[in-house]
Amino acid sequence: MAEAEQYRVPCVYPCKNKQGTVRVEVPGSKSITNRALLLATLAEGTSVLKGALFSDDSRHFLSCIQKLGFEAVAEENEKTVTVTGLGGRVPKKEASIYVGSAGTAARFLSAYLGVSHGIYHLDASSQMRRRPMAPLLSALEELGCRVRCEQKEGHFPFTLTSNGFATPRMTVDIGDSSQFLSALLITAALAQENMELQVTGSHGMAYIRMTEKMMEQFGVRAERTGENLYHIRSGQRYRAMEYQIEPDVSAACYFYAMAPLLGISVQVRHVQFDSLQGDVEFLRILERMGCQVRSEAEGIRVSGKADGSFHGILADMSACSDQAITLAALAPFADSPTTITGIGHIRFQESDRMLAIVTELGKLGIACEMGEDFIKIYPGAPKSGLVETYEDHRMAMGFSLIGLRAAGIVIKDPECCRKTFENYFEVLEKAIGQLDEM
Repeated sequence: MAEAEQYRVPCVYPCKNKQGTVRVEVPGSKSITNRALLLATLAEGTSVLKGALFSDDSRHFLSCIQKLGFEAVAEENEKTVTVTGLGGRVPKKEASIYVGSAGTAARFLSAYLGVSHGIYHLDASSQMRRRPMAPLLSALEELGCRVRCEQKEGHFPFTLTSNGFATPRMTVDIGDSSQFLSALLITAALAQENMELQVTGSHGMAYIRMTEKMMEQFGVRAERTGENLYHIRSGQRYRAMEYQIEPDVSAACYFYAMAPLLGISVQVRHVQFDSLQGDVEFLRILERMGCQVRSEAEGIRVSGKADGSFHGILADMSACSDQAITLAALAPFADSPTTITGIGHIRFQESDRMLAIVTELGKLGIACEMGEDFIKIYPGAPKSGLVETYEDHRMAMGFSLIGLRAAGIVIKDPECCRKTFENYFEVLEKAIGQLDEM
């Protein structure tokens, strides 16, 4: 699809007598790709990352580690990245890097550079400059790093003057983002003594579990010694390895959501329930809405009811909050109201996602209620309209689903999907094309 300021979603409902299965392949996981890039730089030796995602976020991360002096070579056609790590040492003692809008690059690299030895200048896009960094910067100051914010306190841009670990203990508040804890857990293994990490807040624990599992795969274990306490033994080292990155379950969920919406079967290749990614729980939400969910060798298959009916539900999405927008896009077509809870923190992501959901559904004629931590969406018939995406890839991808069942839905700025899934609309059109062949 050529670059465009708008994308008119083709309405394909009803899909009567469609007996086959729509099969889709999605890119590698953003969350796993960026964690693997950081872990590979911390390892001693050369790692090969297979099935890597290439998107704005991952390219920013890759560019940053190259500017820090690491040897990192990307082969986009082969979906591989080869990284030579230096056992935790940053090659350049002074550097300026730009993380764009990539939250993982912003948080992970800030933590890494904040416990290294040098002077590092970090900046970000206007969108990322609005997102919170203060809890992580406070933790780094506790560890002995000097932080100088050049505009607004607790936000990009800033300069880190680091000199390793001044204390074996740190505290971090993850009320705004679990990435703060993931970043500190990964980098704590660089300390010369045992590290203790005290945590306040609790959301996003599925991503923390992903971080813990990936650390173990690369050779380091973080022990949870209390409900909110972690212990990382000194002397552990990350090992270089060949690492296969999973398909992006977050991306897969947009296609799985087509199953109840259109009353069809959808299979995403290589997605399984043993995934490291918390968004696989969204498939259980679809099951509660009335879908059949089956694990098969080629990938999980989700089947909706042939008449396109499904239930409204109460769903705590704290474990898979990236799919709050996806569920919100399904909700108008359900047979009863849908209430999404556990999502207060999504106000602080690429956009204020709670406000964006309610605003854009309201413009389409759908009644909603919003509280501090929940959104309630009532069934209705969405009218045609232009969906504002707020430079947020998940708004573009999630709200495109509405247009598959309601005519006249136009997505503004579809190119914002480049952040994580640059050819999303091409893959969507290929999936729709399969319906014509059934």
